[in-house]
This record gives sequence, structure tokens and C-alpha cells, in this order.
Amino acid sequence: MRTSELVREESSTRRIEPARTPTGIKTILLHIQNDANLEARLQVALSLARANGAHLRCLHVTPIEAYVTADSLGGVFVMDRIIEQIDQEEDKLRADLTAHLSAEDVSWDYEQVTANTVAQLVRCAALSDIVVTSRDAHRGREQALETGIIGDVLTSSRTPLFIPGDDQAAFDPFGTAVIAWNDSYEASNAVRNAVPLLKLSSEVRVVRFVEGEQAPPMSLLEYLSRHDIHARLDDWVRDREPVAELLTEYAKQKGASYIVMGGYSHSRAGEFLFGGVTRSLLKKCPVPLFVAH
Repeated sequence: MRTSELVREESSTRRIEPARTPTGIKTILLHIQNDANLEARLQVALSLARANGAHLRCLHVTPIEAYVTADSLGGVFVMDRIIEQIDQEEDKLRADLTAHLSAEDVSWDYEQVTANTVAQLVRCAALSDIVVTSRDAHRGREQALETGIIGDVLTSSRTPLFIPGDDQAAFDPFGTAVIAWNDSYEASNAVRNAVPLLKLSSEVRVVRFVEGEQAPPMSLLEYLSRHDIHARLDDWVRDREPVAELLTEYAKQKGASYIVMGGYSHSRAGEFLFGGVTRSLLKKCPVPLFVAH
């Protein structure tokens, strides 16, 4: 068991100088964890790094809970067999990924730690421009592990998250971007953080879900235009369908590469009790999400 072990590895044998681009994303934090969506996260992070001339910071977290099991009486203990199995799997994962990254055309470093997943992601997000993570936690273990990682990181950090879509194997940072706008602070914060990505997009569309005539959000459109981002506004009339379903339908119709949205405009407890757009899209979404709190 690697209690508080920290392994740091860099692409020192093949240093890649980041391309000089005018965008503001220069450090991408990639959440490395042995789950079904790791490959999707890796490919998204590499696409973002190439498009922005950014450095890829890989954080390989083995949850400390993975080493712990419980008996029928409520006792908690650690088994040598579990320790050995997990350590072998994690060592192989690190070896495979560092070999893969050494052949890529981006600069990177690799940090491995056994600790609480959320705490480590928040720690490293503090000096990162974006965090690439996904919906899956560890799978295939003998015990249940952490849940709600995305929500915890989103509300504990001020760094935006990028979450791959459920139905997309590839991500195009130069495609169409959709901004889900509701005039909240969280949506504004997401747009401000997304400006470097939006400047790369071939088209930017702003969508609002309204129940009647509303004046256009001129402050948003003016803000974007000052960054040379000329967005198109679409108002969709909201009937009885949940906004999350309308948003994903709109994004699919427009062929969106990703959605920019604010996260948890209401409290997490309120969203849990009454439902909410953030809660629904963090559970499942066919289109990648750029989300900030």
C-alpha cells in the first residue's frame, strides 16, 4: 500500500515546446484513474493540449478507500491480497500511460498519489486552467468507492471542468460551441473561463430556454464581441420538457462539439430534492460539457 506515496515523472527524454498560441489555456489537469472512461479523458485532454499549445498535467489518483474492506459486523480492515492486486494494476496503468504519452506531441508530467480523490483534484486544480475528468469512478473493485466526485470538485474548486460526452469517441476543439445561458453568475463565470476555447470555435451559439418574449442578453453578446467572438442567439420556448433534455437536443441538432454552462446555480441539496439541469447533465450527457461554478 502506497500511503502518501508521491511519484512524479516528466517527459524529460522528449521535451516538447508548447506552440505559441494566443489562448489562455496553458495547463490542463487530467484525472488519471483506472475506470472505463480513462481513454476518452486522455484523448480529450490531448486534443485540448494540441489546440491550445498547453502542458498536460496528469494526476494519477488511487483512492485510499480502494485498500479498505469491511466485514458483516461493520469492521474495517486492509487485506494484503487487495494491496498487492491494486498496486500491480496501478503500476501497470502508470507504465502504459507514460509510454503512450512519451510518443505524443505534447509536453506533460505525471504525478501518482494514494489519497482522497476530490482533495487531490482540488489541490492540483488550483494552478490549472481546466480539469478533464468524467462521470465514472473506479469500477470493478470489491467494494463501493467514492461517488459524486464531479459535483464535489466543481463546488470546491474555481477551475472549470471538461467532461467528455457519453456518445462521443472524439472531440473537436474547433467545432461548434453552444453556450447555455440563464443570466446567472455561474453561467457568466463559465463563459469567462471558456473564452480561450470559444475563440477557437468555428461557430458559437447562445441558447436560452424561455416561456415568452424576452429581450436579448446584450451584455453577454457585447462581452463576447469584445473578444472577437460573434455568437448567434437562439431562444427556445420551454414547454413541459426538462431543460436538460431540451439543451442536449439543441446541441445535437447544431452538431455541437461541446456545451458551456454554469454549474449548480441552485444549491446541490435543492437540485437533489427538486431536480436540476446540472444534476441531470452531470449524470449523463451525449455532448462534452465545459462547466464552471
